[in-house]
Amino acid sequence: MSDFHLKMLILVTGTSRGIGEALIHHLATVQRAKVIAVSRKQVPAAKQHKDILYVKADIATEQGRALVVKAVKATRLPLAALVNNAGAMLNKPFGKITPQQLSDVYTANVATPFLLTQALLPQMVKGSHIVNIGSMGGVIGTAKFPGLSAYSSSKGALSVLTECLAEELKPRGIAANCLALGAVQTEMLKAAFPGYQAPLTSAEMAAYIADFVCTGHRFYNGKVLPVSSSTP
Repeated sequence: MSDFHLKMLILVTGTSRGIGEALIHHLATVQRAKVIAVSRKQVPAAKQHKDILYVKADIATEQGRALVVKAVKATRLPLAALVNNAGAMLNKPFGKITPQQLSDVYTANVATPFLLTQALLPQMVKGSHIVNIGSMGGVIGTAKFPGLSAYSSSKGALSVLTECLAEELKPRGIAANCLALGAVQTEMLKAAFPGYQAPLTSAEMAAYIADFVCTGHRFYNGKVLPVSSSTP
């Protein structure tokens, strides 16, 4: 990691599987970015990439967020982009969702990206890009599905948070956008829609997100952008 300071720095959360895992590898290999990959799980050495710094941390905790901030500071690079990809899915009838389950989903999908962005803000500069990974279920006026009330409403809150960040950080030249993803073939999709075959793979969606992370803030700010070709 001696040359880790040489390139653009991008931090991605929720990178142990699915879109997050595919995204960090695309950013490192295709976009040639230096990537900090944050996950609660330890990444096996065989799956690691030389341009990716792996940080094991529970970012729902203050201690975990402090570890992430320390890792960013150690690179001595400004944070060019933050991708809040980590999240939690709950598929359960509305009447049976417990207070703890509701709290867990909102902590993962709203409070954690809120607090992590807050903690990393001092490391961002003019031109930095915050990308929140939302859901079509969190967009007003789109189709909603039984069992996803906690998940979809939390992603709706993330969408509004994105709009708030864009306005508040505008004087600093920091952009914030939300990609409201549709169906992608991931473990999370299987939990939400068992048996459904999505039109896109994790790698295909990751390639789109990677390009948006690096260039999207030139065209958009404060936008919640649907990225979907199907329902769900």
